[in-house]
Amino acid sequence: MHKFLPLALGTAALAACQTVPPRQVIELTEQEAGGYAFAKAHCAGCHAITANATSPNPESPPFEAVVNTKGLTARTLETFLRDSHNFPGQMAFEVDPKKVDDLTAYMLTLKRADYRPPI
Repeated sequence: MHKFLPLALGTAALAACQTVPPRQVIELTEQEAGGYAFAKAHCAGCHAITANATSPNPESPPFEAVVNTKGLTARTLETFLRDSHNFPGQMAFEVDPKKVDDLTAYMLTLKRADYRPPI
């Protein structure tokens, strides 16, 4: 009886795994991937740069919250990113103008019609 226990547990574990829906994989364009790489290197120290994440700096909004702001468009986001960190101290950071379009393209992949801000 004991020698069948590992087999039964293994079968149960496999059955449980099969009930989990497959994880959705989002394919990024070359421009979006460039924006993600820029965000990972330059923004992730303060901002959550992926969906359903919490920003390391509580005062820095997650990218998901930014792009799901009512009325935000690609153009308004680009304008914001070109002049977004013109404050003294740690926020004195300029997004490379050549990277604004890439970063905008990546950030917009986080836009969701069903987005609900965390409480």
